[in-house]
Amino acid sequence: MQPTYTTINWAYQLHYYLSFRTHRRRAHFADQVCAEKLAEIVAEICQRHDYQLLESKTHTDHFRCLLSLRPEHDLSTVIGKIKANSARECGLQIGIASPLWARGYLARSVGRVSVSTVKQYIEHQAEHHGYSKRHRPPVYRYRAEHPSELSAAHSIFDLNHHLVVSTRYRASVFDSMLGKELGEYWLRVATKYGFAIDRITVVPDHAHLLLRTAPKLSVETCVLALMNNGEYFIRQNYPLALTNERINQLWQPSAYAGACGEVSTALVKAWLSAPL
Repeated sequence: MQPTYTTINWAYQLHYYLSFRTHRRRAHFADQVCAEKLAEIVAEICQRHDYQLLESKTHTDHFRCLLSLRPEHDLSTVIGKIKANSARECGLQIGIASPLWARGYLARSVGRVSVSTVKQYIEHQAEHHGYSKRHRPPVYRYRAEHPSELSAAHSIFDLNHHLVVSTRYRASVFDSMLGKELGEYWLRVATKYGFAIDRITVVPDHAHLLLRTAPKLSVETCVLALMNNGEYFIRQNYPLALTNERINQLWQPSAYAGACGEVSTALVKAWLSAPL
């Protein structure tokens, strides 16, 4: 399958709370000078790699931070760069012997709103757009009764994302039947690529999804997989859906992605900035 979409325009807010500890819980940063130097080193690493460091806190034997990332960033690579580069610089600038960091990390998505709020918003799209009053609403809803489990070696993570994709020129392509066919196909795509879809609502001209991702996958990788495979599926099985709406592509080459979690970005930022 030749991909239709390789790059798209983004509206996004992707915030993540990360934590990792020192090797064998050694108290390398009990000294205030060393703790401040680590914070400076991590800030420089983030700036160099285009990661926005929103807040951080150094403890004696572990480091916590809040990052704002771009859709093309995957957390596995981000954390790997921060840990590897900070270990090298701490060795050079502070004299801490390698290894500095233990294997593994904790990663959680956070956002302006909670994941429960996003679930309710996706669930009520029919009412939001006025389709629920119709005798046969052109809406398809999916809710995972038994959410798929995702895993990654040496890590604990919970990464939730609210995604929105729209049809080309907001054409009314989907009815409930075609939305169901696309949604069920997307579930197979998610399984193939290694991410999970917990919620889907498809209305005539756009779709909302709640995705859980593994650290090795960027949001961009997941969205492009959904858009390209969705385009292929509709073209192969329902070509008249595009012809009838006089469009030559299914999707507008843009998307929204917002991270969400159990707590808000503001709460995590306040917690990290509070004195020890």
